[in-house]
Amino acid sequence: MARYDKEKKRSALNEQALRDLALTYVGRFATSRARLARYLERKLAERGWDGEKSADIEALVLHFSELGYVDDAGFARMKAGSMERRGLGVRRIGAALRADGIGEQDRAEAEEKARAGEWDAADIFARRKRVGPYAQAVADPKQRERQLGAFLRAGHRIEVARAWVEAHPGEFPERSDG
Repeated sequence: MARYDKEKKRSALNEQALRDLALTYVGRFATSRARLARYLERKLAERGWDGEKSADIEALVLHFSELGYVDDAGFARMKAGSMERRGLGVRRIGAALRADGIGEQDRAEAEEKARAGEWDAADIFARRKRVGPYAQAVADPKQRERQLGAFLRAGHRIEVARAWVEAHPGEFPERSDG
């Protein structure tokens, strides 16, 4: 059985090989147009180009988008929903979507949905971190400061974070969706 040699130089890419790489990538991973383009650019840098014309990554990404293999709006909804179920807030979700190259309109839709579920996401985060109503005992001021920082880093608004951090064990804060 042949052993994979990491040092072995792979052959340079051509149009068909680049298309095959892109197809394999979108078949395995949910992705955005920007992430697919970054992946293909990285592969080109690693392996080089051996095609007749220069590599047109933008055209390939656009073609895959037109075929429905890449859907930024769907990716944004999926990723935002996943992050929300992990208890992350709107700011953190928006930052992740911007990093993935999601456009303003697609990102706005996902952020709006996350804003509607903000309180529930904070509840999930508090449960995961055993904060406020999920804590065993009332936290000391220094510990509450750290908990508040964790909420803020997770992308929650200060008002929401304070409500959960200042809640006593077993006493749930009053819902504030505004």
